[in-house]
Amino acid sequence: MSAQIRSRRRLGALVVTSSLVFAGVAAFVARPAAAASADVVITEVYGGGGNSGAPYTNDFIELTNNSSAAVDVSGWSVQYASSTGTTWQVTRLTGSIAPGAAYLVQEGAGAGNGAPMPTPDVSGTIMMAAGAGKVALVTTQTALACGSACHADPSVRDYVGYGTAANDSETAPTGTLSNTTSAARIDPTKDTDNNGADFAVGNPSPGTLTSTPTEPPVDAKIHDIQGAAHLSPLNGKVAENVTGVVTAKTTNGFWFQDPQPDNDPVTSEGLFVFTSSAPTVSVGDAVTVKGTVAEFRPGGSGGTDNLTTTELTNPTITVTGTAAVPAPTIVGPGGRVPPSTVIDDDSNGDVETTSTAFDPANDGLDFWESLEGMWLGIDQPEVTGPTSSFRELSVVPAGSGVRTVRGGILLQKTDSNPERVLLDDVLTPIPDAKTGDKLAGVVTGVLDYSFGNFKFLPTVTPTVIDGGVQRETTQKSSPLQVSVATFNVENLDPSDGDAKFDGLAQAVVKNLAAPDILGLEEVQDNDGATNSGTTAANVTLDMLVAAIQKAGGPKYAYRQIDPVNNMEGGEPGGNIRVAFMYRTDKPVKFVDRPGGGSTVATTITTDRFGRPHLSSSPGRVDPGNQAAWAATRVPLAGEFTWHGQTLFVVVNHFSSKGGDDPLWGRTQPPVQVTAAKRHLQAQAVRGFADQIFAKDKGANVIVLGDLNDFDWSETADILVGSGTTALIDMPRTLPLKERYSYVFEGNSQILDQILISKNLQPASTYDVVHMNAEFPDQISDHDPQVVRVIPLPSWVR
Repeated sequence: MSAQIRSRRRLGALVVTSSLVFAGVAAFVARPAAAASADVVITEVYGGGGNSGAPYTNDFIELTNNSSAAVDVSGWSVQYASSTGTTWQVTRLTGSIAPGAAYLVQEGAGAGNGAPMPTPDVSGTIMMAAGAGKVALVTTQTALACGSACHADPSVRDYVGYGTAANDSETAPTGTLSNTTSAARIDPTKDTDNNGADFAVGNPSPGTLTSTPTEPPVDAKIHDIQGAAHLSPLNGKVAENVTGVVTAKTTNGFWFQDPQPDNDPVTSEGLFVFTSSAPTVSVGDAVTVKGTVAEFRPGGSGGTDNLTTTELTNPTITVTGTAAVPAPTIVGPGGRVPPSTVIDDDSNGDVETTSTAFDPANDGLDFWESLEGMWLGIDQPEVTGPTSSFRELSVVPAGSGVRTVRGGILLQKTDSNPERVLLDDVLTPIPDAKTGDKLAGVVTGVLDYSFGNFKFLPTVTPTVIDGGVQRETTQKSSPLQVSVATFNVENLDPSDGDAKFDGLAQAVVKNLAAPDILGLEEVQDNDGATNSGTTAANVTLDMLVAAIQKAGGPKYAYRQIDPVNNMEGGEPGGNIRVAFMYRTDKPVKFVDRPGGGSTVATTITTDRFGRPHLSSSPGRVDPGNQAAWAATRVPLAGEFTWHGQTLFVVVNHFSSKGGDDPLWGRTQPPVQVTAAKRHLQAQAVRGFADQIFAKDKGANVIVLGDLNDFDWSETADILVGSGTTALIDMPRTLPLKERYSYVFEGNSQILDQILISKNLQPASTYDVVHMNAEFPDQISDHDPQVVRVIPLPSWVR
């Protein structure tokens, strides 16, 4: 199972107020305010510290000295009251603030989320409300007693009512804040005594002045703002007279595009304008925009490996008329053809700072960046993976990459398929589609970025053309062959209900032809994710056995070992584990040998003829190896016989790739931080196989399961080993276009594998049964696979 977390584009985003100007008329609301401060002002207020999604652990208030001399604030205080409250909490200040310097006051912490704060100048313990409240800079350290009119109190040097619910402010309160946003003074040197006009709601930035107001606005075109790089050359500057036509809009902003592009295809002609609330412009409006150029990194504190998107914030928008939306820039044949193999090859770390070239012709990362925000079209895009639960759909232009036999696109060691892009449902619903389908006509939309991927956002729901791909079934084994399958059943537990169990049963009986031995991954305990201390999974497995019989299949028995509670990763409380099922109506027999346990390692013994056996069957492989198996499923070994011949099977579920850098992330080349642990796991399992081969070089051994790594990976190489006892990695025996069992973000890839000892290969057949990974209606996110072998006696080998 691939664990992903998703939210919408602007969760935790920069939120700013906008001023829309039409026909040269601007509306405003005035009310009495106190005199503007000539020296120290409040420049930022944040009350969401430590809460869910918060970028920082603590609330804070930031001050700035705008005078030409140091200001001694000893004896001063910052004070806080709730949005409608009259009781003030006090944090005493000390020291002085140098001319032009910021002064950071750290306040209380929430639930511990977010990054640590920069070193504050003073610390308090006030727990400020995230959305709305009142903050005062006071020249005494006595709590205010001025009711609901404290902005005018003589001891108040500066005052901020934040959030529309605040009942007191200078003229008008700021916009409403959240766990992920603060109110920051747009120009730290200006105080007009209007909180609503002076402050913008955006990303918290403790210890940093929010702007540099000494530079005048810059006249710019969209391509000047986008530039030939991942970061705008005008980042942080105010750009004005930026013209274009509105191409699409969303709930908190709009995209617009210059209908008169420059002659440089590496500079995008499209740009997002962030208005924080629903924009009042319409598609087809000709607009002139003034705003601050910003680089927005989606995901807040949890998205540090994401690229940024360039945008205009705090905009002033003038509608000058209407105009035709520019013709879409075509991606693919007849238009701009994306690179075919390389995502990035000229960075070493942070692509925003270490890239030696911006090369859209060669690097997919730069190619899509050069189209950021633009109005695009893809002619009959081809679907390479199913519509996900996040309503994302991977497509490529026609003629792309090494395609699978069923229309997917194959992930390879030297080709991550940079021509892929994900359709997302930000602007319109995305239909269900499967691998091998096409979308009709030219699909148009704007290009965005979030969650480690470039996102193509259509404005009209595409029409799906059925590609005819059907679920596969495998052939039955011959009477001499024992069929051994692996199947990740995706967090199976009784709460999944009859539909899940019946679907898995149909898959076992019909698609897998009722294999003799079945290695299962992601079996959960009897109450699933309920964290009750229960570790037994007999109810889960009994329900699957019964469902298979109900589906017309044979009677299966099962063997497994309950793990130590909450020690093997997966869904908390679920006690995920691997297990064996085997048919009771065939000549396959499970050799039960007592002594196994969750923390007991099975070893290799020999009988009086020197033949190897498991000390306990079922038994766990090296469970004391915490470096390999901490928070991971420990492999299960089983000893079987088939027509009297011994067969050793090890079922595995290695550590997931969760935590690795995304292919389209800020770090290039991506770092697979999880790989080292899988290498240790592969070494442990390979070592166990070597113990068997040390007793009998011709032993019948099968290693299978969800290895969470590719057929060309070092993990697989370690398991294969070398020499006369090397295992045969069955996915590597398939033609290239058939090597996949999983589809992630449109890339077809091997994660599940079966490896067999060499003596089993000559009479073997092998099949990845494509029945799940390519379809939106999955019973599991993995395709099962099966190998059919004939275990032979030693004298024949």
